[in-house]
Amino acid sequence: MPAAADLLPALVGLGHELRVDGLAVGTGQLIAFSRAVGLLDPSDSDDVYWAARASLVSRHEDLDAFERAFRRWAGRAGGIAMKVTGELPRLPMTAPREPAGAVRRRLEPAVDADRGQVASSADVLRHKRFVDCTPGELAALAELMARLRLRVPDRRVRRTAPSSKGRYPDLRRTVRRAMRSQGEVLDQSWRARLRRPRRVVLLLDVSGSMAGYSRALLQFAHTAARHGRVPTEVFCFGTRLTRVTVALRHRRPDEALARAAETVVDWEGGTRIGDSIRTFVREWGRRGMARGAVVVVCSDGLERGEPAALAAEMAKLARLAHRIVWVNPLKGDPRYLPLAGGMSAALPFVDIFLAGHDLASLEALAALLPELI
Repeated sequence: MPAAADLLPALVGLGHELRVDGLAVGTGQLIAFSRAVGLLDPSDSDDVYWAARASLVSRHEDLDAFERAFRRWAGRAGGIAMKVTGELPRLPMTAPREPAGAVRRRLEPAVDADRGQVASSADVLRHKRFVDCTPGELAALAELMARLRLRVPDRRVRRTAPSSKGRYPDLRRTVRRAMRSQGEVLDQSWRARLRRPRRVVLLLDVSGSMAGYSRALLQFAHTAARHGRVPTEVFCFGTRLTRVTVALRHRRPDEALARAAETVVDWEGGTRIGDSIRTFVREWGRRGMARGAVVVVCSDGLERGEPAALAAEMAKLARLAHRIVWVNPLKGDPRYLPLAGGMSAALPFVDIFLAGHDLASLEALAALLPELI
Protein backbone atom coordinates (compact mmCIF):
# COMPACT_ATOMS: atom_id res chain seq x y z
CA MET A 1 0.00 0.00 0.00
CA PRO A 2 1.44 3.38 -0.96
CA ALA A 3 0.69 5.32 2.21
CA ALA A 4 -0.37 4.81 5.78
CA ALA A 5 -3.69 6.54 5.18
CA ASP A 6 -4.66 3.81 2.72
CA LEU A 7 -4.43 1.14 5.42
CA LEU A 8 -7.61 2.05 7.32
CA PRO A 9 -10.08 1.32 4.44
CA ALA A 10 -8.42 -2.06 3.98
CA LEU A 11 -8.87 -2.89 7.65
CA VAL A 12 -12.51 -1.83 7.55
CA GLY A 13 -12.91 -4.02 4.45
CA LEU A 14 -12.21 -7.08 6.59
CA GLY A 15 -15.30 -6.23 8.64
CA HIS A 16 -17.36 -6.18 5.44
CA GLU A 17 -16.04 -9.61 4.44
CA LEU A 18 -16.98 -11.01 7.85
CA ARG A 19 -20.50 -9.60 7.58
CA VAL A 20 -20.88 -11.27 4.17
CA ASP A 21 -20.20 -14.61 5.89
CA GLY A 22 -22.86 -13.93 8.52
CA LEU A 23 -20.76 -12.61 11.44
CA ALA A 24 -22.11 -9.59 13.31
CA VAL A 25 -19.15 -7.20 13.48
CA GLY A 26 -19.86 -3.87 15.14
CA THR A 27 -18.22 -0.49 14.73
CA GLY A 28 -16.60 -0.74 18.15
CA GLN A 29 -14.89 -3.99 17.17
CA LEU A 30 -13.53 -2.40 13.99
CA ILE A 31 -12.18 0.54 16.02
CA ALA A 32 -10.44 -1.89 18.40
CA PHE A 33 -9.01 -3.82 15.44
CA SER A 34 -7.64 -0.63 13.82
CA ARG A 35 -6.07 0.45 17.11
CA ALA A 36 -4.46 -2.95 17.56
CA VAL A 37 -2.92 -2.85 14.08
CA GLY A 38 -1.71 0.69 14.80
CA LEU A 39 0.23 -0.63 17.78
CA LEU A 40 1.67 -3.59 15.84
CA ASP A 41 3.58 -4.10 12.60
CA PRO A 42 1.04 -3.97 9.71
CA SER A 43 3.54 -5.61 7.37
CA ASP A 44 3.56 -8.74 9.55
CA SER A 45 0.71 -11.04 8.51
CA ASP A 46 0.73 -12.85 11.86
CA ASP A 47 0.26 -9.59 13.75
CA VAL A 48 -2.67 -8.58 11.55
CA TYR A 49 -4.24 -12.06 11.79
CA TRP A 50 -4.14 -12.28 15.58
CA ALA A 51 -5.26 -8.68 16.00
CA ALA A 52 -8.30 -9.43 13.81
CA ARG A 53 -9.06 -12.71 15.56
CA ALA A 54 -8.84 -11.15 19.03
CA SER A 55 -10.90 -8.07 18.11
CA LEU A 56 -13.53 -9.31 15.65
CA VAL A 57 -14.36 -12.86 16.81
CA SER A 58 -16.22 -13.39 20.07
CA ARG A 59 -17.52 -16.98 19.67
CA HIS A 60 -15.65 -20.20 19.04
CA GLU A 61 -18.21 -21.39 16.47
CA ASP A 62 -17.44 -18.35 14.28
CA LEU A 63 -13.79 -19.30 13.75
CA ASP A 64 -14.40 -21.26 10.53
CA ALA A 65 -16.26 -18.37 8.93
CA PHE A 66 -13.53 -15.98 10.12
CA GLU A 67 -10.81 -18.11 8.54
CA ARG A 68 -12.58 -18.13 5.18
CA ALA A 69 -13.27 -14.40 5.22
CA PHE A 70 -9.72 -13.57 6.32
CA ARG A 71 -8.14 -15.65 3.55
CA ARG A 72 -10.42 -14.06 0.99
CA TRP A 73 -9.65 -10.56 2.27
CA ALA A 74 -5.95 -11.29 2.48
CA GLY A 75 -5.87 -12.30 -1.16
CA ARG A 76 -7.50 -9.04 -2.18
CA ALA A 77 -5.15 -7.01 0.06
CA GLY A 78 -2.04 -8.44 -1.59
CA GLY A 79 -1.43 -11.40 0.64
CA ILE A 80 -1.23 -9.21 3.77
CA ALA A 81 2.17 -7.99 2.59
CA MET A 82 1.01 -4.50 3.54
CA LYS A 83 4.20 -2.50 3.22
CA VAL A 84 3.63 1.04 4.40
CA THR A 85 5.91 3.76 3.04
CA GLY A 86 5.58 5.88 6.13
CA GLU A 87 5.11 5.48 9.81
CA LEU A 88 1.63 4.24 10.69
CA PRO A 89 -0.01 6.78 13.01
CA ARG A 90 -0.09 5.44 16.55
CA LEU A 91 -3.46 5.86 18.24
CA PRO A 92 -3.18 7.00 21.86
CA MET A 93 -4.42 4.58 24.50
CA THR A 94 -6.32 7.39 26.26
CA ALA A 95 -7.90 9.90 23.92
CA PRO A 96 -8.93 13.35 25.13
CA ARG A 97 -12.49 13.44 26.35
CA GLU A 98 -15.17 15.01 24.21
CA PRO A 99 -18.62 16.24 25.16
CA ALA A 100 -21.19 13.45 25.13
CA GLY A 101 -23.28 15.17 22.47
CA ALA A 102 -20.32 15.53 20.12
CA VAL A 103 -19.37 11.87 20.47
CA ARG A 104 -22.95 10.78 19.83
CA ARG A 105 -23.28 12.97 16.73
CA ARG A 106 -19.94 11.71 15.41
CA LEU A 107 -20.76 8.02 15.86
CA GLU A 108 -24.45 7.94 14.90
CA PRO A 109 -23.89 7.74 11.09
CA ALA A 110 -21.41 4.90 11.47
CA VAL A 111 -23.70 3.02 13.84
CA ASP A 112 -26.67 3.40 11.50
CA ALA A 113 -24.62 2.15 8.55
CA ASP A 114 -23.36 -0.79 10.58
CA ARG A 115 -26.89 -1.74 11.65
CA GLY A 116 -28.06 -1.52 8.07
CA GLN A 117 -25.35 -3.89 6.83
CA VAL A 118 -26.02 -6.39 9.64
CA ALA A 119 -29.77 -6.26 9.00
CA SER A 120 -29.19 -6.73 5.27
CA SER A 121 -27.02 -9.81 5.89
CA ALA A 122 -29.61 -11.25 8.26
CA ASP A 123 -32.36 -10.74 5.68
CA VAL A 124 -30.30 -12.56 3.05
CA LEU A 125 -29.74 -15.47 5.43
CA ARG A 126 -33.44 -15.69 6.25
CA HIS A 127 -34.24 -16.51 2.63
CA LYS A 128 -31.28 -18.79 1.92
CA ARG A 129 -31.98 -22.52 1.74
CA PHE A 130 -30.54 -24.51 4.62
CA VAL A 131 -28.96 -26.98 2.22
CA ASP A 132 -26.97 -24.15 0.56
CA CYS A 133 -25.64 -22.61 3.80
CA THR A 134 -22.04 -22.88 4.96
CA PRO A 135 -21.25 -23.94 8.55
CA GLY A 136 -20.69 -20.30 9.47
CA GLU A 137 -24.03 -19.28 8.00
CA LEU A 138 -25.77 -22.11 9.84
CA ALA A 139 -24.24 -20.81 13.07
CA ALA A 140 -25.55 -17.32 12.28
CA LEU A 141 -28.99 -18.77 11.50
CA ALA A 142 -28.93 -20.57 14.85
CA GLU A 143 -28.56 -17.21 16.60
CA LEU A 144 -31.46 -15.75 14.64
CA MET A 145 -33.55 -18.84 15.28
CA ALA A 146 -32.91 -18.62 19.02
CA ARG A 147 -34.87 -15.35 19.05
CA LEU A 148 -38.07 -17.06 17.93
CA ARG A 149 -40.80 -17.36 20.54
CA LEU A 150 -43.55 -19.90 19.90
CA ARG A 151 -47.10 -19.19 21.01
CA VAL A 152 -50.11 -21.47 20.68
CA PRO A 153 -53.80 -20.95 21.44
CA ASP A 154 -55.17 -22.00 24.81
CA ARG A 155 -57.61 -24.85 25.30
CA ARG A 156 -60.10 -25.50 28.06
CA VAL A 157 -59.26 -28.43 30.32
CA ARG A 158 -61.63 -30.39 32.54
CA ARG A 159 -60.26 -29.04 35.78
CA THR A 160 -62.00 -26.03 37.26
CA ALA A 161 -60.99 -23.14 39.50
CA PRO A 162 -62.91 -20.56 41.56
CA SER A 163 -64.23 -17.78 39.37
CA SER A 164 -66.60 -14.83 39.72
CA LYS A 165 -68.27 -15.60 36.38
CA GLY A 166 -68.17 -19.38 36.12
CA ARG A 167 -70.70 -21.87 34.80
CA TYR A 168 -70.42 -24.52 37.51
CA PRO A 169 -71.71 -24.02 41.11
CA ASP A 170 -69.03 -24.29 43.78
CA LEU A 171 -71.06 -26.00 46.50
CA ARG A 172 -68.22 -26.31 48.97
CA ARG A 173 -67.34 -22.61 48.95
CA THR A 174 -71.03 -21.66 48.91
CA VAL A 175 -71.74 -23.68 52.09
CA ARG A 176 -68.58 -22.40 53.77
CA ARG A 177 -69.57 -18.78 53.10
CA ALA A 178 -73.16 -19.48 54.24
CA MET A 179 -71.84 -20.56 57.65
CA ARG A 180 -70.80 -16.96 58.27
CA SER A 181 -74.43 -15.84 57.90
CA GLN A 182 -75.99 -18.54 60.13
CA GLY A 183 -76.59 -20.94 57.23
CA GLU A 184 -78.35 -18.48 54.93
CA VAL A 185 -77.01 -18.39 51.37
CA LEU A 186 -76.47 -14.74 50.54
CA ASP A 187 -74.02 -15.15 47.66
CA GLN A 188 -73.39 -18.23 45.51
CA SER A 189 -69.86 -19.21 44.46
CA TRP A 190 -68.93 -20.47 41.01
CA ARG A 191 -66.15 -22.37 39.25
CA ALA A 192 -64.87 -22.13 35.66
CA ARG A 193 -62.82 -24.49 33.53
CA LEU A 194 -59.11 -23.71 33.35
CA ARG A 195 -57.36 -22.75 30.12
CA ARG A 196 -53.88 -24.01 29.28
CA PRO A 197 -51.71 -23.71 26.18
CA ARG A 198 -51.97 -26.55 23.71
CA ARG A 199 -49.11 -28.99 23.50
CA VAL A 200 -46.88 -28.92 20.39
CA VAL A 201 -45.46 -32.24 19.16
CA LEU A 202 -42.62 -32.05 16.62
CA LEU A 203 -41.91 -35.15 14.51
CA LEU A 204 -38.61 -34.54 12.68
CA ASP A 205 -37.44 -36.63 9.74
CA VAL A 206 -33.66 -37.24 10.06
CA SER A 207 -33.30 -39.69 7.18
CA GLY A 208 -30.72 -39.43 4.42
CA SER A 209 -32.97 -37.44 2.10
CA MET A 210 -33.35 -34.77 4.81
CA ALA A 211 -29.63 -34.51 5.61
CA GLY A 212 -29.39 -30.90 4.41
CA TYR A 213 -32.23 -29.75 6.64
CA SER A 214 -32.06 -31.97 9.75
CA ARG A 215 -29.70 -29.80 11.79
CA ALA A 216 -31.66 -26.60 11.15
CA LEU A 217 -34.97 -28.28 12.02
CA LEU A 218 -33.44 -29.73 15.18
CA GLN A 219 -32.21 -26.24 16.09
CA PHE A 220 -35.78 -24.97 15.65
CA ALA A 221 -36.99 -27.78 17.91
CA HIS A 222 -34.41 -26.80 20.55
CA THR A 223 -35.72 -23.22 20.48
CA ALA A 224 -39.27 -24.50 20.90
CA ALA A 225 -38.34 -26.83 23.75
CA ARG A 226 -36.22 -24.31 25.65
CA HIS A 227 -38.15 -21.05 25.39
CA GLY A 228 -41.66 -19.85 25.97
CA ARG A 229 -44.62 -21.24 27.84
CA VAL A 230 -45.49 -23.82 25.18
CA PRO A 231 -45.31 -27.49 26.33
CA THR A 232 -43.27 -29.15 23.58
CA GLU A 233 -42.38 -32.76 22.77
CA VAL A 234 -39.79 -33.59 20.10
CA PHE A 235 -39.29 -36.91 18.28
CA CYS A 236 -36.86 -37.86 15.52
CA PHE A 237 -37.56 -40.64 13.06
CA GLY A 238 -35.91 -42.40 10.17
CA THR A 239 -36.48 -46.11 10.30
CA ARG A 240 -37.59 -45.88 13.95
CA LEU A 241 -38.98 -43.29 16.35
CA THR A 242 -36.79 -41.73 19.06
CA ARG A 243 -37.84 -39.22 21.72
CA VAL A 244 -35.25 -36.44 22.12
CA THR A 245 -37.18 -33.99 24.31
CA VAL A 246 -34.93 -34.48 27.33
CA ALA A 247 -31.75 -34.07 25.26
CA LEU A 248 -32.96 -30.78 23.77
CA ARG A 249 -33.68 -29.24 27.17
CA HIS A 250 -29.99 -28.50 27.65
CA ARG A 251 -29.29 -24.77 27.80
CA ARG A 252 -26.41 -24.70 25.28
CA PRO A 253 -27.62 -25.38 21.70
CA ASP A 254 -24.48 -27.21 20.55
CA GLU A 255 -24.53 -29.51 23.57
CA ALA A 256 -28.25 -30.16 23.14
CA LEU A 257 -27.87 -31.05 19.45
CA ALA A 258 -24.90 -33.31 20.21
CA ARG A 259 -26.91 -35.20 22.85
CA ALA A 260 -29.83 -35.57 20.47
CA ALA A 261 -27.52 -36.90 17.75
CA GLU A 262 -26.15 -39.48 20.19
CA THR A 263 -29.68 -40.56 21.13
CA VAL A 264 -30.84 -41.09 17.52
CA VAL A 265 -29.27 -44.28 16.15
CA ASP A 266 -30.73 -44.13 12.63
CA TRP A 267 -29.47 -40.68 11.67
CA GLU A 268 -29.34 -40.21 7.86
CA GLY A 269 -30.66 -43.71 7.24
CA GLY A 270 -33.83 -44.89 5.54
CA THR A 271 -37.33 -43.43 5.81
CA ARG A 272 -40.33 -45.28 7.24
CA ILE A 273 -42.81 -42.57 8.09
CA GLY A 274 -45.82 -44.87 8.50
CA ASP A 275 -44.08 -47.15 11.00
CA SER A 276 -42.80 -44.17 12.99
CA ILE A 277 -46.23 -42.56 13.23
CA ARG A 278 -47.72 -45.94 14.23
CA THR A 279 -45.20 -46.15 17.08
CA PHE A 280 -45.98 -42.61 18.19
CA VAL A 281 -49.75 -43.19 18.19
CA ARG A 282 -49.53 -46.50 20.08
CA GLU A 283 -46.90 -45.62 22.68
CA TRP A 284 -47.41 -41.89 23.16
CA GLY A 285 -50.38 -40.42 21.31
CA ARG A 286 -53.17 -42.55 22.77
CA ARG A 287 -51.82 -42.04 26.28
CA GLY A 288 -52.60 -38.34 26.06
CA MET A 289 -49.64 -36.70 24.35
CA ALA A 290 -51.43 -36.14 21.03
CA ARG A 291 -54.93 -35.46 22.39
CA GLY A 292 -55.78 -31.86 21.61
CA ALA A 293 -52.20 -31.14 20.54
CA VAL A 294 -50.76 -29.45 17.46
CA VAL A 295 -48.65 -32.08 15.69
CA VAL A 296 -45.98 -30.74 13.32
CA VAL A 297 -44.43 -33.29 10.95
CA CYS A 298 -41.20 -32.09 9.29
CA SER A 299 -40.47 -34.43 6.38
CA ASP A 300 -40.08 -34.51 2.61
CA GLY A 301 -42.64 -37.32 2.40
CA LEU A 302 -40.32 -39.75 0.57
CA GLU A 303 -41.71 -42.91 2.17
CA ARG A 304 -40.07 -46.31 1.60
CA GLY A 305 -42.96 -48.21 3.13
CA GLU A 306 -46.47 -48.70 1.85
CA PRO A 307 -48.38 -45.44 1.27
CA ALA A 308 -51.63 -47.13 2.34
CA ALA A 309 -50.14 -47.91 5.76
CA LEU A 310 -49.07 -44.29 6.14
CA ALA A 311 -52.57 -43.10 5.24
CA ALA A 312 -54.11 -45.41 7.87
CA GLU A 313 -51.77 -44.13 10.60
CA MET A 314 -52.33 -40.51 9.60
CA ALA A 315 -56.08 -41.07 9.93
CA LYS A 316 -55.58 -42.33 13.51
CA LEU A 317 -53.35 -39.36 14.33
CA ALA A 318 -55.89 -36.92 12.86
CA ARG A 319 -58.59 -38.26 15.21
CA LEU A 320 -56.37 -37.56 18.23
CA ALA A 321 -54.67 -34.27 17.36
CA HIS A 322 -56.22 -30.81 17.27
CA ARG A 323 -54.35 -29.87 14.08
CA ILE A 324 -51.72 -31.54 11.90
CA VAL A 325 -49.16 -29.30 10.20
CA TRP A 326 -46.80 -30.82 7.61
CA VAL A 327 -43.57 -28.92 6.91
CA ASN A 328 -41.88 -30.05 3.69
CA PRO A 329 -38.55 -28.46 2.61
CA LEU A 330 -39.21 -29.45 -1.01
CA LYS A 331 -42.26 -27.19 -1.08
CA GLY A 332 -39.93 -24.20 -1.17
CA ASP A 333 -39.41 -24.89 -4.87
CA PRO A 334 -42.25 -23.28 -6.92
CA ARG A 335 -42.17 -26.25 -9.29
CA TYR A 336 -42.77 -28.79 -6.52
CA LEU A 337 -45.84 -31.03 -6.70
CA PRO A 338 -46.73 -33.51 -3.90
CA LEU A 339 -46.71 -36.52 -6.22
CA ALA A 340 -44.60 -38.86 -4.06
CA GLY A 341 -46.56 -41.84 -2.74
CA GLY A 342 -46.04 -41.03 0.93
CA MET A 343 -46.78 -37.33 0.59
CA SER A 344 -49.92 -37.83 -1.49
CA ALA A 345 -51.18 -40.44 1.00
CA ALA A 346 -50.67 -38.14 4.00
CA LEU A 347 -52.03 -34.90 2.53
CA PRO A 348 -55.78 -35.69 2.97
CA PHE A 349 -55.23 -35.76 6.74
CA VAL A 350 -53.04 -32.64 6.91
CA ASP A 351 -54.66 -29.37 7.97
CA ILE A 352 -51.84 -27.05 6.87
CA PHE A 353 -49.07 -27.76 4.34
CA LEU A 354 -46.04 -25.46 4.60
CA ALA A 355 -42.52 -25.12 3.27
CA GLY A 356 -39.52 -25.53 5.58
CA HIS A 357 -36.46 -24.83 3.47
CA ASP A 358 -35.24 -21.59 5.08
CA LEU A 359 -35.54 -19.49 8.21
CA ALA A 360 -38.33 -17.35 6.75
CA SER A 361 -40.54 -20.42 6.33
CA LEU A 362 -39.94 -21.47 9.96
CA GLU A 363 -40.78 -17.95 11.09
CA ALA A 364 -44.03 -18.27 9.11
CA LEU A 365 -44.73 -21.52 10.99
CA ALA A 366 -44.15 -19.80 14.33
CA ALA A 367 -46.51 -16.98 13.31
CA LEU A 368 -49.17 -19.46 12.21
CA LEU A 369 -49.33 -21.52 15.42
CA PRO A 370 -51.28 -18.92 17.49
CA GLU A 371 -54.02 -18.91 14.84
CA LEU A 372 -54.75 -22.65 15.11
CA ILE A 373 -57.83 -22.23 17.29
